[in-house]
Amino acid sequence: MPPLAPALRRKVDELFLRWLSDPDTQRALHDGLRRIRDAAPHDVTADAARAAGHAGRRRDTPPAPATPPATPPIPATPPPGDGTCAPPLGPAHRGKAPPPAVPASLFPRPRPPPDADSAPPADVAAAVARVERAFARCPGERAGPGDMAAVAQVGVAGGGAGGGGGAGAGQRAGPGDMAAVAQVGVAGGGAGGGAGAGDMAAVAQACGCPLYWKGPLFHAAGGERAGSVSVHAFVAMWRKVLLTCHDDASKFVQLLGTPGRGGLGPEDFVPFLRDVVDTHPGLSFLKEASEFHSCYITTVIQRIFYTVNRSWSGRITCAELRQSRFLQEVARLEAEPDTDRLTAFFSYAHFYVIYCKFWELDANHDLRIDARDLGRHGDHAISSRMIDRIFSGAVTRARRRDGTIGYADFVWFLLSEEDKTTPTSIEYWFRCMDLDGDGVLSASELAHFYEEQARRLEARGVEPLPFRDCVCQVLDMVRPRTPGRITLRDLKRCGLAGAVFDAFFSVHKFLEREQREWAWPPAEAPGDGPAPTPWDRYAAAEFEALVAEEEEEAAAAAGAEPWGDDDDSDGPDPAPVERPLFQLEDEDDDDPL
Repeated sequence: MPPLAPALRRKVDELFLRWLSDPDTQRALHDGLRRIRDAAPHDVTADAARAAGHAGRRRDTPPAPATPPATPPIPATPPPGDGTCAPPLGPAHRGKAPPPAVPASLFPRPRPPPDADSAPPADVAAAVARVERAFARCPGERAGPGDMAAVAQVGVAGGGAGGGGGAGAGQRAGPGDMAAVAQVGVAGGGAGGGAGAGDMAAVAQACGCPLYWKGPLFHAAGGERAGSVSVHAFVAMWRKVLLTCHDDASKFVQLLGTPGRGGLGPEDFVPFLRDVVDTHPGLSFLKEASEFHSCYITTVIQRIFYTVNRSWSGRITCAELRQSRFLQEVARLEAEPDTDRLTAFFSYAHFYVIYCKFWELDANHDLRIDARDLGRHGDHAISSRMIDRIFSGAVTRARRRDGTIGYADFVWFLLSEEDKTTPTSIEYWFRCMDLDGDGVLSASELAHFYEEQARRLEARGVEPLPFRDCVCQVLDMVRPRTPGRITLRDLKRCGLAGAVFDAFFSVHKFLEREQREWAWPPAEAPGDGPAPTPWDRYAAAEFEALVAEEEEEAAAAAGAEPWGDDDDSDGPDPAPVERPLFQLEDEDDDDPL
């Protein structure tokens, strides 16, 4: 039999482990081992004699009818059911370290080293017992939305006995009560249910589940319907997760996903992000501007799908989640009080820039823009033929019959326009330029876009290159594997996809590239972190400009007031703008993706 492919072998190992942990399989193996251990010696001798007799008269007499087995055979396929414990070790395995529960190749990052503080639970029963102890400290054994922080941490890695009870009143623990339970029940500190902000470092070090998984855990246990979670409902949910999910990605999908639908859709992230908006200290100022909650959540969702959903299917799978850094960014939410440092998904400054750019184009402020509105972006930076391709449905999902798109599609457009180095942006513009959808940019398709680009260059007093010379330069940059046929793989491999796209539909960026080298000027990376991306630099510059503009308008308005104080020596400088000053209407009919 030829060896299995690595991916198939990992899947076979995972299915085998699930079958081996099934309770019916456990009972069958246990009964079989017990019968073998309790079998009498004369029975084994008789079986050997019968086998020898059958071999001796194999050629003389037909064999006797076979005796039916005393125990049923182990089924070849995994029987249905949920397991509750690990299989027992046989005599030959006693004293040896048990094999890993899941192959290491299934984990997106290396397992943490086993130690006394953060060792994973030995079995499901121990993990469930720790969750029950955490709930026992809640009044009435019910947890509210704020209590899920400690339940999340105790459920994964918890441990340790502590004293003290919750601070909730009545029969339910209110929001924030579980901070004391987390400190007392997990880290063993605090007194009388008290816990400060600095105590979360010790809790996070002692626990294995990020703090901001509390929203998905509360949602998965049905807490949004009843307002609180009972110990029985949560234990039933968490036991199922532990038995069926073997890494963080599969657990996250199980907690937020809709049963019967593969992966996570845009709507599945709403409970998680709503909890982030309500409880993260870096977004506390949004409590006074609840009208911006939905738009911030929509922005983050679109950025998640823009980066993680590499298949463009509209649903994020476990495999895509493992290959991304989304879960690592979720874990950083707990340690980073400033969301603007979390530039990958959660930055409020980035949301501010995107929303303000959309608001400038939305002339009637109905949260819908048409081709004429989008054409005004960047002082008419994008050619009209490319704008028509965007509104044709090649890269949009929520296009109406009236030819308008919503805020969600604009997020994808702006991310792709300002950073043409990411895989999604290259795919975005390639889809737009591939008019016939055959996966190849032909000469006729390039000529379709370059014709308008040449006219726009002439209108600015710049003599354009002849089309043939332009194509030759592009082929020299891309170096396609098949001469004369530019594919998506060729553009990703060459590293100059942005220069190719700008040469055909973005006149401003094309002229900027002609006046300087392609490489961006060196930027100072914060600490030892990665260098900022073109999008990060654009968003930072635009945010500073928008804040300065708001400050100037506020200063001018203050100076125009007849009752204002003209003496500025005694008062402080105007504080930077902390939230948008615009009003956001509800998007009733806008698809978030």
